[in-house]
Amino acid sequence: MKLSDYAKTLGISYLTAWRHYKAGKIPYPTSQLPTGTVIVDYDPKKIPGGLVRVAIYARVSSAENKDNLDRQAIRLTQYAVAKGFQIAYIVKEVGSGLNDNRKKLEKLLLKDDYEILLVEHKDRLGRFGTHYMDILLKRLGVNLEIVNLADNGRDELMQDLVAIITSFAARLYGQRRAKRKTEKIVEALNSPTD
Repeated sequence: MKLSDYAKTLGISYLTAWRHYKAGKIPYPTSQLPTGTVIVDYDPKKIPGGLVRVAIYARVSSAENKDNLDRQAIRLTQYAVAKGFQIAYIVKEVGSGLNDNRKKLEKLLLKDDYEILLVEHKDRLGRFGTHYMDILLKRLGVNLEIVNLADNGRDELMQDLVAIITSFAARLYGQRRAKRKTEKIVEALNSPTD
């Protein structure tokens, strides 16, 4: 495939792919045609016998960290290739680890044509409940593989803590408002009509 298509498949910019080509960081055989077009010997649909299919999931919490998202996907791709995995999907998402409404992750979890879900850090999948997600994935025949089990991102953890407090505060005030509204409805129902 052409280098531009390879970049699209990985979800990186063409310029980043070009830099990787120049630095020799593309983990697949490459060649350059006399016209200057770079060809990468990579076919995500070609599955030689016995290869394990892997789905890569990369996430950052905010658009400010979008550069890290591309680097995260590249590191996971290089890891998958080094382990001899066949890459079925590369999913990159911007969203809080506390948010349980991440559409791209949801779509990936509904697919059943891969054996390993690959993430860089445990908190990339979610801040809480990853152990339970691992158990459920195993029941579906998918193994969760976490590349780096070390703690990650003190600043991002602080952002998540603030998000938790904000969420609980909003819920608490919302419940108070709902209680007052319910009391008014009951009062209106109990008042005599003329």
